Amino acid sequence: QLQLVESGGGSVQPGGSLKLSCAASGFTLEYYVFGWFRQAPGKERERVACISSSGGSIKIADSVKGRFTISRDNAKKTVYLQMNNMKPEDTAIYYCAAADSPIRSDYTPPYNAEYDYWGQGTQVTVSS
Repeated sequence: QLQLVESGGGSVQPGGSLKLSCAASGFTLEYYVFGWFRQAPGKERERVACISSSGGSIKIADSVKGRFTISRDNAKKTVYLQMNNMKPEDTAIYYCAAADSPIRSDYTPPYNAEYDYWGQGTQVTVSS
């Protein structure tokens, strides 16, 4: 069975940091692209970051570029999202997602529909 479980969410003050983890059970991790998405109330789901199956290609949304980074550890079957210098507009539910059988090892799917598996989400709140 394939399952994604996020952890590490919570509350943080502006300028602070959080690190989210996505534990992937049942995956041969190197066969999958992983992405982090977020959705705030009244807003569209946004792809925050994505890392290719090879780990060699990374995409970061303009809204978080320079502040957020994505990484993966295939041996630990875990994907991470490091969030630094956080802002109130980063408040959202954050989701981990995986896409099967990428066309290339450096492919980073831009569309939500391309992701096959999703975690349950974890709440991140940035406020004073």
